[in-house]
Amino acid sequence: MKAEMFLEELLPGYARTFDIYRPYDMNGEEYPAYGYFFSHLEKYVLMREANLWSADSHEHIFFKTFEKELLPEEITRLHRTITDYVEPQLVRKGEKTMPENHMYTYITCVLISEQEIPRETVRAVRRFRFEKGYMMNVRGYSQGRLIAVDLKKGRLYYNYQGRKLRKHYRQVLKDFDRAQEHTPV
Repeated sequence: MKAEMFLEELLPGYARTFDIYRPYDMNGEEYPAYGYFFSHLEKYVLMREANLWSADSHEHIFFKTFEKELLPEEITRLHRTITDYVEPQLVRKGEKTMPENHMYTYITCVLISEQEIPRETVRAVRRFRFEKGYMMNVRGYSQGRLIAVDLKKGRLYYNYQGRKLRKHYRQVLKDFDRAQEHTPV
């Protein structure tokens, strides 16, 4: 229940720039929410046909809530899902490589736990890594970012790539905790 409330607090910030789908079925597993972002940038001289460069950026973000304990096996399953389904189907769309103007794709996973996150799971989150270059990075790369939110302790855990998101999530967590203190039971 508390994890769902935190998700409801988090989603409006993403809804401004992401297409949000609720719920989302991914490879037979249901996620409470999924978001997709796309950006196309280009530079041209005088007219569009004189294109100097263009770059496409994507982000796929998945949200999952846990009422029970978040176990390390869930991190392993998440990595397998990214490798077997998300990257080949959602990122590459079944193609051998990415289109010419692809710069990067972020695959962000947000795990929201109502219970305290065990030490082994924290270690698995911090060690989580997914990176894939396309045509020796000439066609860009994909990178996995992982954030685990411990609502019981009010803590965030993230992998190296996920550290860029910590400021935003800390603020949302702080606002959420403040709202919970003022909510009558």
